[in-house]
Amino acid sequence: MLDRLEAIHRRYEELSRLLCDPEVINDPKKLTAYSKEQAGLEEQNQAYLEYKQVVEQLQEAKAMLEEKLDDEMRELVKAEIDELTPRKKQLEERIRILLLPKDPNDEKNVIVEIRGAAGGEEAALFAADLYRMYTRFAERQGWKVELLEANVTGLGGFKEVVFSIQGRGAYSRLKYESGAHRVQRVPTTESGGRIHTSTATVAVLPEVEEVEVEINDKDIRIDTFCSSGPGGQSVNTTKSAVRITHIPTGIVVSCQDEKSQNSNKEKAMRVLRARLYDLKMQEEMAKLADARKSQVGTGDRSERIRTYNFPQSRVTDHRIGLTLHKLDLVLDGELDEIINALIMDEQARLLAKAE
Repeated sequence: MLDRLEAIHRRYEELSRLLCDPEVINDPKKLTAYSKEQAGLEEQNQAYLEYKQVVEQLQEAKAMLEEKLDDEMRELVKAEIDELTPRKKQLEERIRILLLPKDPNDEKNVIVEIRGAAGGEEAALFAADLYRMYTRFAERQGWKVELLEANVTGLGGFKEVVFSIQGRGAYSRLKYESGAHRVQRVPTTESGGRIHTSTATVAVLPEVEEVEVEINDKDIRIDTFCSSGPGGQSVNTTKSAVRITHIPTGIVVSCQDEKSQNSNKEKAMRVLRARLYDLKMQEEMAKLADARKSQVGTGDRSERIRTYNFPQSRVTDHRIGLTLHKLDLVLDGELDEIINALIMDEQARLLAKAE
């Protein structure tokens, strides 16, 4: 463990020198790459430096006990040892977690796709609730939300809504949200007061750069059409909406949110890159099916991950058996308690596997 930490520390120091090199400063690509790499090592490096300091202080304190000390000084040294010993254990545990294999996508922005599934109009309204929940969560983190595409129903729900969330570590927090979300409540469209169960699916995709996913022009077909509003209502008469078909995979992405055809094309390409990258990840994970089943938050699109029960104001995450009786707060974006529990569960699994 210490050898790995020392190697990380040396690399961190090397990056500090490189970032002061005029040649690097004048090369935006190198500057960005080195800055990102150093930021990724920051927490491990700080933990290592603190651990080294605690170990040195502990060794010095134990050495002092071997010397001739008066009773008052001996008690002070013993008190220091009693304080440093648990701190050393805490740091060792933290470092073990920090050294676990990292998801290479954790620092990426995300593209989130929410679709109303079983339940018709009620599922679409629930999809709108989920969209607001993630928007509020992003606001609490200080992240930026950008709407990419929305298929709105007559009552204000979403058959489908696609949006990006931009902020450091967005994927590391939101990747656990992929799957089927279930709602149990009395629909606004139900006059009899009966509780209905509806579902919406959430897909969280890491947003990737052009260099990470190569798309050949010959592999895509671009169609333009007039954008429309809810229920097919015409919005404009210019062909600003864009539909991109990726011929090898059959993936179709459309965007009509912007008035400019170029803006819509750029947004659609962002979504297409994310979907192609996700497809590649899903194929790789399928090869590791056994390992995938043993982990939480794998992003299996068919997995029912959470239930939102309105009559009991209850939210239950089925993967870890966590139930919270504060539905209103969760739907207002207070997801940290759930996400932190999911992260801790995954870390415990990884630690057990590493032992």
